[in-house]
Amino acid sequence: MTHAQHAPQHGDAHDGHGHDGHTQDGHGHDGHGHGNQGHAPHGRDGHGHDHGHARQDLEGQAEILDLDAEVLAEHITDITTWLPLAEPPRHIVDLGCGTGAGTFALLDRFPDAHVTAVDSSAGHLQRLREKACARGVEDRVRTVQADLDEAEWPDLGAPDLVWASASMHHMADPDQALRTVRELLAPGGLFAVVELAGFPRFLPEDAPEGRPGLEERCHTASESYHAEHVPHRGADWGPKLTAAGFTLDGDRVIDVNIEGDRSEAVGAYALGSLQRLRGSIAEVLPPEDLAALDRLLDTDGPESILRREDLAVRTERTVWAARRKN
Repeated sequence: MTHAQHAPQHGDAHDGHGHDGHTQDGHGHDGHGHGNQGHAPHGRDGHGHDHGHARQDLEGQAEILDLDAEVLAEHITDITTWLPLAEPPRHIVDLGCGTGAGTFALLDRFPDAHVTAVDSSAGHLQRLREKACARGVEDRVRTVQADLDEAEWPDLGAPDLVWASASMHHMADPDQALRTVRELLAPGGLFAVVELAGFPRFLPEDAPEGRPGLEERCHTASESYHAEHVPHRGADWGPKLTAAGFTLDGDRVIDVNIEGDRSEAVGAYALGSLQRLRGSIAEVLPPEDLAALDRLLDTDGPESILRREDLAVRTERTVWAARRKN
């Protein structure tokens, strides 16, 4: 499915992926920011200095979001096909659009629709506009740079469909954001919230040789980091949507299990994702595990993750479809 960026959306970009516009917690999904699709609707370089590093990080996040879109394209399309729509939407808002994974999937799915793509990152939006021009759909895309944690959102019109992939869990006050989306939607409009279950897994359980189970220990080490920095990751958005005044039309869990030999991008996706994960756990990981992780991330070394033939992308994505009745 879709995440995501974030990343940034991931990433969660991502945070584990991502797509779709993300804070700098790991992707753009949380460790990502898949996906984003991904990607955080807000997301700053942290301190307002070291802009060269911030640009480099943003570029890395954008690359992860692009890989997220490539690797998970089939699942994103699956979600857009599942959406319970009475008729095709004409105006769609993509919140936390990242580099456009969701935006372009929605444009493909709904050929008469226009998308307003919203993200805090000027760099992500520039990349999205370049893609739109390359695809010949620039007249169907409007980009808006905005921090959705601000009290006043920009004028986004009255869309028939709002899409938020791997972005809602990055909101400082997601309950307020949900209420804002409800007011934004046209009566009868649909809100699709897409979230990852967590950071994808790439390695077999017995890998790597000498440190079996390394990947799972890395994720365990990151849990406290994400509990502090991304407290809404893994939330059940159904009750939150209902509390915000939506009528829940349905939800669906999609299992993602993509074998590495199906796409050359899987290796690059695993490398970039684990590089971002390392940034949040280096100080708490046992030295032996950190050394093993660094051997995997050494692209010139004999144990490089890019040399492995047993990679896969394993995760879950959940989509909630909620309607504004009036």
